[in-house]
Amino acid sequence: MAYEIIENNFDEDELILAGIRESGSVIARNIQTLLGQITNISTDLIMVTLDKKVPQEVTLSRSVNFEGKIVILIDDVSNSGRTLLYSLKPFLNFHPKKIQTLVLVERTHKAYPIKPDYVGLSVATTLQEHIYVEVDGETVKGAWLE
Repeated sequence: MAYEIIENNFDEDELILAGIRESGSVIARNIQTLLGQITNISTDLIMVTLDKKVPQEVTLSRSVNFEGKIVILIDDVSNSGRTLLYSLKPFLNFHPKKIQTLVLVERTHKAYPIKPDYVGLSVATTLQEHIYVEVDGETVKGAWLE
């Protein structure tokens, strides 16, 4: 996924990686590390916090001016698309050059018009099944279906 990000943003000087609380933040830090190893594009990392079940208030770890910037919103699993959609709220107060989305695992049950730009794995599941991503510190241990 890091190479795809570079392919799609090779002419940029900076990327802002916005990890959605907990697992998405760990994935964002790992992507930032990988990008640092393979490109000279600088990255800025921020965290997005929201209640995924009732996503009314969305907060960022710090204030950043997103005018004319490339923002990559990162989460662990895309189920219905709701978390990614609501996580966009703080960025819409600005005029970013581009907003892209990255998920480790994408499910095929979309209720909102969100299609991730970067996907680690796309899985067909039933509506009753749930995908869990386990992180330990800064390491993604795995993802499984329940």
